[in-house]
Amino acid sequence: MELRRGVLVTGAAGQLGTALREEFADSTIAALDRSEWDVALPPPADLPPVDLVLHAAAWTDVDGAEAHPQEAAAVNVGGTQHAAELGAPLVVFSTDYVFDGRKGQPYVESDTPSPLSVYGRTKLQAEGAAGENAWIVRTSWLFGWTSTNFVRTMLRLGAERDEVAVVDDQRGCPTYVGHLAAAVRELLDRPRGLWHLAADGACTWAEFAEAIFEEAELDCRVRRIATAELGRPAPRPACSVLRTDRPDAPRLPHWREGLRACLDRLSRST
Repeated sequence: MELRRGVLVTGAAGQLGTALREEFADSTIAALDRSEWDVALPPPADLPPVDLVLHAAAWTDVDGAEAHPQEAAAVNVGGTQHAAELGAPLVVFSTDYVFDGRKGQPYVESDTPSPLSVYGRTKLQAEGAAGENAWIVRTSWLFGWTSTNFVRTMLRLGAERDEVAVVDDQRGCPTYVGHLAAAVRELLDRPRGLWHLAADGACTWAEFAEAIFEEAELDCRVRRIATAELGRPAPRPACSVLRTDRPDAPRLPHWREGLRACLDRLSRST
């Protein structure tokens, strides 16, 4: 696809929105955060014409969605409908949590979704709301150099404590938003439809935490625990590793490469 001149990014203040803004900085961008467009509401009347919508705005509080299902649906489903109403080609971001984790093997695009949580259900419904003019990108365990995410939380806790407890019975693909944003640019040359774009490799949250402490040279131990010990409201899939069965899919680097890139970015911003 030739270079787009009018790119609209929703959720532009979030970690994915920030990475997309940087990746598409050579295009004319309307980057809107929640204060400029709460996607649960119709688009602002004064939006400029756009050639591409990168819809990164989302309700991402997995546990909070259990207590506030209507609000989560208003953002994830209604927000996607509103983005689609702009009429431009659309990139929508979905999640590995549309699966229940019982397959025991990586999930590909042809696998049937079966979400366990309100959050997963709203993201699956959002895929349907995106319409035929969209690239639907399922990804997982996003982290980056801004906002609240697992890497930044572990760095803070690792500097404060000698030990942290982290679940070791959920397996997925930690995906660096910088690598995902670059893959999205590649994706624009592929047909619209459903795509799995996640980091190569897989690990548990506990293994991810250990890698963070090792790469950051933090002297902090990881105590591996079961998900049940946390008592979280929303159920999570035990194994939600994403892979693609599309031979022309963009390939992302290994999650450990993403971690190193993220830590390097964080070190340069301090």
